[in-house]
Amino acid sequence: GDNLRAIERIIAAVGGRLRVQLGGGLRSLQRIEEGLALGAARVVVGTAAVKDPGLLPEAVRRVGAGRLAAGVDARDGVVAVRGWRESGGERVEALAPRILESGIRTIVYTDISRDGMLAGPDLRGALAIRALGADVVVSGGVSSLGDLRAVRDAGLAGAIVGRALYEGRFDAADALAVAAARS
Repeated sequence: GDNLRAIERIIAAVGGRLRVQLGGGLRSLQRIEEGLALGAARVVVGTAAVKDPGLLPEAVRRVGAGRLAAGVDARDGVVAVRGWRESGGERVEALAPRILESGIRTIVYTDISRDGMLAGPDLRGALAIRALGADVVVSGGVSSLGDLRAVRDAGLAGAIVGRALYEGRFDAADALAVAAARS
């Protein structure tokens, strides 16, 4: 659906105090540009990176690589698309180099079998992508500050946390303190 007005209200509410990253349903240049025009610092392109290989290079040309990340969702090393309902039929290690060739440096990697399960993030999969030259933000499975320390100590670019925050396992201030600390 179209949730651009809701996104616009969120970005206005944080008033520049936070950098907003926007992802989900950005499958065309128009949608990418609309998200950025609303004030998002970066947009994450997911399914389109698999379904439309020409989109990423064109998006980089139009808006710059620094304002883009590619979302790679996978189960057992196979890329999933369209809200995880379909297999892209491609392995992560084949898709990631194409993303990097487009000029995009940041990949948001989600092991969908871990998402919401509080089982710890897939550091091995994230590190395999990082070894190709990507800055990797890992998503799915973060359950504790220990998981965030492991992400930091592994040299990953960051982590996306959802359920652990919703359930009060730790708060955002503690997570940010872990991220800022040196190992």
